[in-house]
Amino acid sequence: MQLLSVNLGRPQPVPYTDQPDGVTGIDKRPADGPVRVAAPGPKGTGASGLAGDTVCDLRHHGGVDQAVYAFAREDLDEWERELGRSLANGCFGENLTTAGLDVSGALIGERWRIGSEVVLEVTSGRIPCRTFQGHLGERGWVKRFTRKGATGAYLRVIEPGGIRAGDPVEIVHRPGHGVTAAIQFRAVTTERELLPRLLDAGDALHPESLAAARKYIAAQAR
Repeated sequence: MQLLSVNLGRPQPVPYTDQPDGVTGIDKRPADGPVRVAAPGPKGTGASGLAGDTVCDLRHHGGVDQAVYAFAREDLDEWERELGRSLANGCFGENLTTAGLDVSGALIGERWRIGSEVVLEVTSGRIPCRTFQGHLGERGWVKRFTRKGATGAYLRVIEPGGIRAGDPVEIVHRPGHGVTAAIQFRAVTTERELLPRLLDAGDALHPESLAAARKYIAAQAR
């Protein structure tokens, strides 16, 4: 398992985002050298966990529980075949493009050591948005990405440090509950009956998903 690239975004004005100032950092490009990774602070004020990476919409992105976004090169390759176009590392807005790692199948609370310093923990899958669709220029992209369910994974920073392309990725902790990033994604999007199952992931789960699961259970109990 390997880190193929570390991808950083710069703010760019675009016509397809609902961000008030009309800019986005979704177009991420591979960095040439090492990149520092650290917890960015709470959502709403904290942005990306990677130095030099831009998060423009702090309402929905960034913060400690979405500090880093990872996507598997294997899933990008499959989308290349389906869409009939090339997809460069970082084009899905991911910070980390990996090889040999089932990112969407990663368990909530699963921990990865990248290189010799950094440890990250999986918190949730990624919800597609209008900006993502506009960036790719594919009609119906939000529905198509959701239907496929290969969501990638958001991660929080457990141990900060530096990473770079070519670093090995090692799974150093894998919980036994069976709740993956893909299951979490389905629960909060198309299969809400799965929400109670998310509680098995405990405090490792993204707080917004945890709150959604508890709300659903309370509503069902009435």
